[in-house]
Amino acid sequence: MKKKLPPLNWLRSFEATARHLNFTQAASELNLTQAAISQQVKGLESQLGATLFKRLPRGLELTDAGKAYLPVVHECIRRLATATDEIFGQSKARLLTVRCNLVFFTAWLAPRLHRFQRLYPEVGIRFTSNIWIEDDGKESDMEIRYGKGTWPGLEADRLTWDKLFPVCSPRLAGGMAPPESPEQLSEYTLLHVIGYEEGWGYWLDQAGFANVRSGHEMQFDTLISALEMARQGGGIALGRSSLVGGMIDSGELITPFEFSVDTSEAFHLVRPAFKYIHPHAELFRSWIMDEASQNRGS
Repeated sequence: MKKKLPPLNWLRSFEATARHLNFTQAASELNLTQAAISQQVKGLESQLGATLFKRLPRGLELTDAGKAYLPVVHECIRRLATATDEIFGQSKARLLTVRCNLVFFTAWLAPRLHRFQRLYPEVGIRFTSNIWIEDDGKESDMEIRYGKGTWPGLEADRLTWDKLFPVCSPRLAGGMAPPESPEQLSEYTLLHVIGYEEGWGYWLDQAGFANVRSGHEMQFDTLISALEMARQGGGIALGRSSLVGGMIDSGELITPFEFSVDTSEAFHLVRPAFKYIHPHAELFRSWIMDEASQNRGS
């Protein structure tokens, strides 16, 4: 027959006493009297039918049973405190933390955020960059990543459905005119982004120009850097329709020819699977998914 679970205050008294190996210090931490701590520990030992501490002349020492029980009790109390704080202890001043792909934030999210702020002025947000995917993001509530939407332990909501096409400045460095056909790309500097599976090789193959070879190239670790280089006239970049519309509308970038291909990679809003989501995070998720559906393909 299973033993009845001990009262939580008995377990807290045991855990604090085991950490300090001192009834007085445990009592001070829990704002109780020394006698109350000692009585609760004795009650726990009585219910468990085991001695948890050796009472020595100069202090306390955990018995083998106490040593075995402490890690379990400590972890349960820690997890209970964390869950209680996450679900019930967050005030309206709590900042929602979102790690965000830098180019997506700059070109897509930032121009729309005023609508979220107008709808939910009580929700504060802290944005951090996720340039390096190796960062585990444990301090964030949600993250915006680029990829195919399959990451172990994460749930992903797709935000973009992009077309992929070359973009450049209307005024290229050295006075060169923009290319008039994909065959001319071998005469230009192509701007590559490391980590994107669907890059120049993919576009040339899908557009039917696999035989075109680049004479010059530059590589970047972020798309925002490649697009800025293109804007400055330093080469031809691959634009994603969800990101370059504003720069095309303003004339900073042009599409030199009409060859675009669909992408299977996309920006996704991701969060840990099977984890409680704070109400503020749920508000942000609902809002950004609505924005994505209204701006699909743009």
